Amino acid sequence: MASKSFRMDDFLAGWVGGASSVVVGHPLDTVKTRLQAGNGYKNMMDCIITIYRKETGRGFFKGMSFPLATIAAYNSLVFGFFSNAQRAICKRRYGDERHPASLNDVAAASMLTGLVSVALGAPIDLVKIRLQMQTHTAVLAESFQLAGGVSHNMAAAAPAGVRSLHVSNGGGGGGCVYRGPLHCIGSVVRREGIQGLYRGGGAMLLRDIPGYALYFVPYAVFCDLLKPDGATVPHPCAIWLAGGLAGAVSWVTATPADVVKSRLQADAHLHRKYKGILHCILHSYKTEGAQVFFRGTSVNAIRGFPMSATMFLGYELSLQFFQSF
Repeated sequence: MASKSFRMDDFLAGWVGGASSVVVGHPLDTVKTRLQAGNGYKNMMDCIITIYRKETGRGFFKGMSFPLATIAAYNSLVFGFFSNAQRAICKRRYGDERHPASLNDVAAASMLTGLVSVALGAPIDLVKIRLQMQTHTAVLAESFQLAGGVSHNMAAAAPAGVRSLHVSNGGGGGGCVYRGPLHCIGSVVRREGIQGLYRGGGAMLLRDIPGYALYFVPYAVFCDLLKPDGATVPHPCAIWLAGGLAGAVSWVTATPADVVKSRLQADAHLHRKYKGILHCILHSYKTEGAQVFFRGTSVNAIRGFPMSATMFLGYELSLQFFQSF
C-alpha cells in the first residue's frame, strides 16, 4: 500500500477513492445520522420512507456537497499519513522503510492516523451532520423576527424532546437553517467560536483511533487471505471484497462512539442538550436505554461495505495508475 518514498500518489489516490465512496454511501449516511441523532423514527425502513415522503430523493443527499468538496483533503490526509507513518515505523523497527509491515505496524500507523484525522474530520463531519439534520420541520426558532417574516436564525437540529414548529415549505424547503456549507461554518463560528466546529471531537477520537485500526488491519488480513499464491498484488475483486468486509467490521464496532459523536454534533447551540461526552452517554442511557448506542448499527453495516469497497478499490487502482508513470 505504501510507496517507496514520499510522493503525491497516496494523496491523489485517496482523493479518488474517497470521492467515490461519498457518492455511494451518502444516502445511507443520512439515514444513519437521522437515526442516531434523534428519536423520531421507528427503524431504518421507517426512516428511509419518511425521508422520501417528506423530502423526496434529494433528502438522502443533504450535506453531500461539503464532504464531496472536502474529501480530497480529508482522504489525502488519511491515506497519505497512514502510508508515511507505516514507512516510518518500518524504517525505525527494521532499518528499511520497504520492509513488509507486520499487523502490529499496520495497527500503530492506523491509530496514529485516527488521531491526526480528527483535526480535519471533526469540522467536516459537524457541518455534514448539521446539513443532514435539516428537514421541512424546523426546531423552535432561536430568535423570531415576525415583522417581515420568520428569522432563519433557527436551531440546526432537533434533539429528542425539543418542541418543533412546522414551517411552511413554500415549495422551497422553508425549514432550512443553513443555506449551505459555508453559511453553516460561518454561523457555527459566529455563535460558538472556532471550538464550535470541534464539538464532538472527543467522541470522534474515541471512534476513530480504534476505528482506523479495525479498518486497515482487517483490510490487510483479508487482502492477504484472498491474494493468490505467488501474486504480488491482490486481484481487484479481492480488493473490493476485502475493503467491504473491513468497512463493515470497522463501522459496526464504532457505532456506540458514533452515536455519541452524532448527538453532540447535531446538538443545537441555544437548545443545547448535552454538556459533554459523559453527560451525553449518561443522559442517552437513562432516557433511552443501552440499545440507543447501537442505533444505526444495521445501517452502518450495510453502508460500510459498499463505501469501503469503493474506497479501497478506487484508492488501490488509482495508486497503481499514478505509479505507472
